Amino acid sequence: MAASTSSAPTPGASHRRILLASLVGTSVEFYDFYIYATAASLVFGPLFFPAGDPSAQLLAAYASLAVAFFARPVGAWAFGHYGDRIGRKSTLVVSLMLMGGSTLAIAFLPTYAQAGYLAPVLLCLLRFGQGFGLGGEWGGAALLAVENAPPGWRGRYGMVPQLGAPVGFIAANGLFLLLGLVMSAEDFVAWGWRIPFVLSIVLVGLGLWVRLKITETPAFAQVLEEGPPPSVPMGELLRDHWRAALGGTAGAIACFAVYYIATAFALGYATTRLGIARPTILSMQLGAILFMAAGIVLSGIWADHRDARHVLTRGCVFAVIAGFVLAPGLGSGSPPLMFASLAVALFAMGFVYGPLGAWLPGLFPARVRYTGVSLAFNMAGIIGGGLTPVAAETLARYGGLSLVGGYLAAMSLVSLVALMMMRPRTSM
Repeated sequence: MAASTSSAPTPGASHRRILLASLVGTSVEFYDFYIYATAASLVFGPLFFPAGDPSAQLLAAYASLAVAFFARPVGAWAFGHYGDRIGRKSTLVVSLMLMGGSTLAIAFLPTYAQAGYLAPVLLCLLRFGQGFGLGGEWGGAALLAVENAPPGWRGRYGMVPQLGAPVGFIAANGLFLLLGLVMSAEDFVAWGWRIPFVLSIVLVGLGLWVRLKITETPAFAQVLEEGPPPSVPMGELLRDHWRAALGGTAGAIACFAVYYIATAFALGYATTRLGIARPTILSMQLGAILFMAAGIVLSGIWADHRDARHVLTRGCVFAVIAGFVLAPGLGSGSPPLMFASLAVALFAMGFVYGPLGAWLPGLFPARVRYTGVSLAFNMAGIIGGGLTPVAAETLARYGGLSLVGGYLAAMSLVSLVALMMMRPRTSM
């Protein structure tokens, strides 16, 4: 059934503050994640992992990137538990502090040359801390937006936290690009890569300032009015709503696969295999990410005119096509063709990511919604994101980019099938 497009009032001051809180939080989340992914693609291999082969070092760095994805479901369980028991606001504040603290600490880590094997161990521990905090971040930010949305506006409210992805990416990679332009390669490897991690504390402070001023969502307040919250939300979720959790996980895989192939993998492949200068590929990605932002906005508006599931299924078809476009474009080594293929992939990413903020919460009742949304999103992150850079690098190494494109198409087909089988609950 088509979503309502009734004439709801434009957002007032309180709603603007809520939307800002959800946007700032996810922007910090993605900034933190992207600076790690960029540093893993560019410098973490030789700095933290004692392998002589650059490709093996890159694989090790990508494996450390995956650590956070395995930590995220653990964080989803912990923060989902308290988000469904004590509320969305308090849980979001704690998750942001943990995530930001872990990111800041990475800036002060010793390298392998300074501390031996302790260096990669500490790096992976802090990466786990990042992932644990992030496990509760996206789900809470999405609920903060959609549980406050007026009728007919869920798609547009739900897309606001999704815009944190391009905002965080532009801030992270723009900073790395700037550092590459003003610093020598030796200084960047020696200490310049630490600057983005230190500066994350500024964004975290802004996020905390905004979030401490918001109130609890109406949906959670209603849960408390109807009776006590669930004592073990995860138990209730897995007992009564496991099908929704499984389907939600599968439906969100495509967005992670598209993103991490078009960003982390493409960055590493272009600089190590094709010999493309780091500023050149970063500039391409910064331009291409604007297509992702456009896709998010358009998909959110479209979701309110139809429904989020309808838009996501079309986005998955687009992502399958993008998988076969990305390989020849990226492999060409031609900057215009490379940019075009990245732009197509990230535009498709906007349509498989933008409506998730409206679609996933609709699968679960409010009393276990924080847990359900966080678990589904972060389990999808393991399958579609955490394993993807390692799988793509391995496929490219032994079979070429055509296999990478096929991998992306296969992940998108998994989400397409799940979306076609799932139906949302009748109401939020």
